[in-house]
Amino acid sequence: MSQPVDPVSGDDLQAYVDDQLGVARRIDVEAYLSANPAAASRVMGDLRIRDELRLALAETPRAASTATARLATAEAARRLQGALARARWTRRLRIAAMVALLVGAGWMANAQFGHLGVSRVVASALPPAYLEDAVRAHRTARVRADMPSLPGASRYDPAEIRAATAIVMPVLPEGWKVADVQVFPSTFGPSVEMTVEAGEIGTASLFAVRPGGFDVVPATTVPRDELTAAYWQVGEVAYALVAQTGPAADTKDLDRAAARLARTLY
Repeated sequence: MSQPVDPVSGDDLQAYVDDQLGVARRIDVEAYLSANPAAASRVMGDLRIRDELRLALAETPRAASTATARLATAEAARRLQGALARARWTRRLRIAAMVALLVGAGWMANAQFGHLGVSRVVASALPPAYLEDAVRAHRTARVRADMPSLPGASRYDPAEIRAATAIVMPVLPEGWKVADVQVFPSTFGPSVEMTVEAGEIGTASLFAVRPGGFDVVPATTVPRDELTAAYWQVGEVAYALVAQTGPAADTKDLDRAAARLARTLY
């Protein structure tokens, strides 16, 4: 049997577990796994944990005991999170090496050719689709806050959110106060919208959703009309921190807060 032309990487294995490979590439990965028992064992373990989580989420509405079902789902989510952590660290090291190489190349090019002059507009990518849902959820939360008949749900249980939605929430900085937590419908399924009193940022919304793909995206800040939003993604969950900011200093505070929240997920 001929060997695959392209070598199988750790990203290929993770995409195989996440059902994100085409048929031809899946065949390449399976050929690789058939010749590498150790890698095959790890992948099979990740597949089993993934399928346990999916089964638990699917059976939760029909379970006889809601508490038992939520505990089972939380345990599956915890185990899946641990399995994904290995791939995250490997990917982070690879990204860091690539960044170091590109920065070094940039310094060399700058020394030889001068400032490259890449504009902010050209260098920036289009914001992800889930950012619109985050901004919409923030505005809906502000409407709710002005309605005395709809008091906020300030009781916050990250484990319960993870069990019900498979969304892992970041650790809030000390001094931040949760004013309201809601599960919102979104383009990508259930999402979490949390209104927080966030210190120097003021009243902000922390939004989380599973956009349907695995990726690692660093915190990026973009203006959205009268609002400013910082978005990032870790694995299968994407996040956005949305607030009403004016001066440039406020935008920098939001950017730093988003990066700090993102670090708690690793």
